[in-house]
Amino acid sequence: MEYERIQVTCRSGYKVNEYPLSFEFRKSRWEIMEILDRWYEGGREPERPVMDYYKVKTRQGSIFILIYAAHLDEWFIRY
Repeated sequence: MEYERIQVTCRSGYKVNEYPLSFEFRKSRWEIMEILDRWYEGGREPERPVMDYYKVKTRQGSIFILIYAAHLDEWFIRY
C-alpha cells in the first residue's frame, strides 16, 4: 500500500477538521459524497499518536481511505 500527503477541505464544527469534504489527489479535485466508514488508531501509548481514518466514496464513484494525523496536522491518502 502507498501513502501520499494530500490537501483536504474539511468541515469544521465543534472541532477543527471534523470530517473531509473534498481533496486534491493526482492533479484532480475529488468531492466526497459519502463517508462509508470512520475509525481511529493510537493514542494510548505516547509513541502511537492518534490517526483518524475515513473510508470515503467520491462523486466519481471511487473509494479511498483518507488519514488525518493530528500531531502533524497533515492529511494522507492510502491507495
